[in-house]
Amino acid sequence: MMKRSWSALTGVMMVLSAAGADAQSPRDLLTQASFIDRDRAVALRRVTAAQTAATIQLQRAPGDREAALMQATALGYRAKLTGSRGDAIAARKLMEQLVARLPTDPERQILLGAWHTGAVDKLGRLVARAALGASKAAGLAAIDRGVALGGTRAMFPALAAMLRLGLDPADPRGRPLLEAAIRGTTPTAMDRRFQRGAAAMLPSVRAGDRDTTRKLAKALLPLGSVIED
Repeated sequence: MMKRSWSALTGVMMVLSAAGADAQSPRDLLTQASFIDRDRAVALRRVTAAQTAATIQLQRAPGDREAALMQATALGYRAKLTGSRGDAIAARKLMEQLVARLPTDPERQILLGAWHTGAVDKLGRLVARAALGASKAAGLAAIDRGVALGGTRAMFPALAAMLRLGLDPADPRGRPLLEAAIRGTTPTAMDRRFQRGAAAMLPSVRAGDRDTTRKLAKALLPLGSVIED
């Protein structure tokens, strides 16, 4: 057990050194993989490093909420990058556990919603349900809960709009969500990033350009630069 933990930690440190960072958190690593990396293999290494770091942190502090959220997020991202059915199902189960433990957390709700809608978008409703247990209705419900719980922050309606419009560029909820994101507050860099994304999407939505809307939504979501449509 000690050898495996040491090996995993060594792997994390190698990735961090290669990235030129001495103390990046799992969230930092996932942010870079999501929005900065352009190469799938590089993004996968960073996501794996984030997953390992979060897992080690949970071994040290089992009640660490941030580490638990990042572990589930990283596993979901890994499933997207590799196409692993086992990782995808394991990620869903972790996300469901997180939501059950703290249903008032908007990040947990949006994460679970994104898993469901992403699976449906990739595989279609019937296959996604049969192969992974994914449901469009469950995904949209979780996304809506995330927005309701997120208060005035820009990130949550922006993410909700991108997820909905990436799945269906004619979704009537898309435009009001984008407009809410543009009016929203930006206490974090991630809120500012998603608010800019919402502003970039609004013209195509107003113009009824569904093809551009769908492409922009997918490109602006996490891992949009490394996962082909």
